[in-house]
Amino acid sequence: MALSSFTKFSLLVLFSISLLACTSLARDHSIVGYSSEDLNCIDKLINLFDKWMDKHGKIYKSIEEKLHRFEIFKENLKHIDERNKIVTNYWLGLNEFSDLSHDEFKKMYLGLKVDQDLLNKREQLSQEEFAYRDFVDLPKSVDWRKKGAVTPVKNQGQCGSCWAFSTVAAVEGINQIKTGNLTSLSEQELIDCDTTYNNGCNGGLMDYAFQFIVSNGGLHKEDDYPYLMEEGTCDEKRDESEVVTIDGYHDVPTNDEQSLLKALANQPLSVAIEASTKDFQFYSGGVFDGHCGTDLDHGVSAVGYGSTKGADYIIVKNSWGPKWGEKGFIRMKRNTGKSEGLCGINKMVSFPLKKK
Repeated sequence: MALSSFTKFSLLVLFSISLLACTSLARDHSIVGYSSEDLNCIDKLINLFDKWMDKHGKIYKSIEEKLHRFEIFKENLKHIDERNKIVTNYWLGLNEFSDLSHDEFKKMYLGLKVDQDLLNKREQLSQEEFAYRDFVDLPKSVDWRKKGAVTPVKNQGQCGSCWAFSTVAAVEGINQIKTGNLTSLSEQELIDCDTTYNNGCNGGLMDYAFQFIVSNGGLHKEDDYPYLMEEGTCDEKRDESEVVTIDGYHDVPTNDEQSLLKALANQPLSVAIEASTKDFQFYSGGVFDGHCGTDLDHGVSAVGYGSTKGADYIIVKNSWGPKWGEKGFIRMKRNTGKSEGLCGINKMVSFPLKKK
């Protein structure tokens, strides 16, 4: 009698790893997609993997590929569980990236290309040039989601277009603030058409994208120029449809958290961070204060700030879909005592200008 694919998979797994005793542990990590029992019983681990596959619509081309992904899944789950036993302010969990090695994840989902010359120019920016330097009534907390200036979380897919999503989120924000209309705008147009300095799915930079929107006379709505998760051909025929314009952009003084907060109190911002750690890959909730460097590799948007239980944070909108993190968002610790901020979030901050 022929064996089912599940039976074949189970047999291969049983031969590839040691059989573990099915012990019952009291600790429950159901909030992050698994329980301690799953780590101590091979049958439960296989069952967890199959349930995870169903939840995220994962289909593999062969039993060998499934076994390979299971091994990666197992190692990722081990990292998640070990970190959850140590960290206190945030937690990690299973998500759609759980069958990806860390190198695969970084290659697929990061895409910021920092121009060192541009970064050097930013460092020369003085406070006198900063648009919000005289803003003094800084609220204790701001959440632009509650003010209606943040569109639903989007998903860049396996395209290094984070820079486009960061840019668009900031433009969507200032457009809503100035017009009262929350309009989802086109990242695809930037990917296809903004090619002088930016490189589509191979990375880019938000400042260059702001420049393109100004010189191009605006950006189309997402409905008129939808996202493809890949590079396409620039469609100039869409010029007849309505666009959203900006009048320019400003940079926030480098490594100055107070200036970042002043700007953020007035509008959502484009920010750059280093997101290439395993804890960032599997972040599931809480105020993230994990280890990360300041080598900027991912473009996101800051959409608010606040505090909880003595921990100050910045609310960051990501572009990895609503299943990642806190429904697509992450709260990143601020007031770290380091001028660059956690993961370098204070290093490269910018925002679009719109008069009306």
